[in-house]
Amino acid sequence: MLNIIDLFAGCGGLTEGFKQNGNYNLIACVEWDKIPCDALRHRLCSKWGYDDADERVLRFDIQRSDELINGWCDDEYGSSPGLDSLVSKHGGRVDLIVGGPPCQAYSVAGRIRDVNGMRDDYRNFLFEHYVDIVKHYSPKGFIFENVPGILSAVPGNKGERIVHRIQKQFTDAGYVLLDNLGNSIVDFAEYGVPQNRKRIIIFGLRKDLFNGNSEKIIKQFYSCVLPKYKVVKKKTVRESISDLPKLYPLDEPINIGRKRYSHSLPENNDIKNHAARYNNHREIGIFRLLAEDIESGRFEYTSIDSLKKLYTSLTGRSSNIHKYYVLRWDEQSNTIPAHLFKDGLRHIHPDSKQARSISVREAARLQTFPDDYEFISNTALDFKIIGNSVPPSFSSVLAQAVCEVMS
Repeated sequence: MLNIIDLFAGCGGLTEGFKQNGNYNLIACVEWDKIPCDALRHRLCSKWGYDDADERVLRFDIQRSDELINGWCDDEYGSSPGLDSLVSKHGGRVDLIVGGPPCQAYSVAGRIRDVNGMRDDYRNFLFEHYVDIVKHYSPKGFIFENVPGILSAVPGNKGERIVHRIQKQFTDAGYVLLDNLGNSIVDFAEYGVPQNRKRIIIFGLRKDLFNGNSEKIIKQFYSCVLPKYKVVKKKTVRESISDLPKLYPLDEPINIGRKRYSHSLPENNDIKNHAARYNNHREIGIFRLLAEDIESGRFEYTSIDSLKKLYTSLTGRSSNIHKYYVLRWDEQSNTIPAHLFKDGLRHIHPDSKQARSISVREAARLQTFPDDYEFISNTALDFKIIGNSVPPSFSSVLAQAVCEVMS
């Protein structure tokens, strides 16, 4: 068994896949945000049998690296003996560190929206604390996940690409990486994720181990080991969500407890997190119109210009980007983003009769979370933590590929 720590763990997309693989002993997960921490603790306890999930999921700020390692007592984050204590208690060594620092500062879309191109955002440099933890435990290897935009991000005022700084710091810490990290982009759809989602997967190995073959192993990992798990046929939206109960618009909204519903609820209570978010009559009409346009083959509203004009005609407002997108049954979904917590306009269900955006469970399925993963926050925040995750089915494949070269 390989001992693992998950940094920037979120609700556990990487952890879930590595646990599914069966070759890893989870020592700890680190995440600062309470909402994903709660979801991850619930999952580790209910699915994986961790009765000490509260101890293993460390809600803390990784920027305070010394306290994270040695323990803390804090008004906001409570108290913990820290990572060193958990490592001593659960294996005595760390073989692999995984994690994906927040991607907002590296995202091309995020840089376009920010007046300073995210150059001054502190999240640009959170990777340095990831490196601190790697240097402290000297694991055999690490996995660093992020968006492809990291390759072009140039924070601060020195004109240096952040990816060069990342590469140098890991190299100085004694690890071998690909020379050209542009070759570490992975298309998750090629590995069975029913979604157009490309990410950087940086795999590093300690230079002083593996009989001096670390560089060779890294090259083989990307050229041979991981690619052999590519699927023959990409998975579609239809294969992922078409069997879920249909949620139809109601003649009038109903209130159940403190929640208001515009669509019917599934009769099968065994399916968790499957309810339509509330939509008003105008939104329902737009969703029906756009989905019918695809179903009928008219395709009047599939171009960017036509969608912008439709948005303006319906709302009286203008937008530089098109606000609407209908998922296609027999294609992959567009990327499931954290932005889904704001609205579902770019993730409209392909069935015009349902006239709605996708549910939390549908987003989770498109992210390949198992149906028994229960999201326990409110709908908006559940969408957010799902969108920020690594798809567990890819994580499981990644875990197997890493195990093959590290064991």
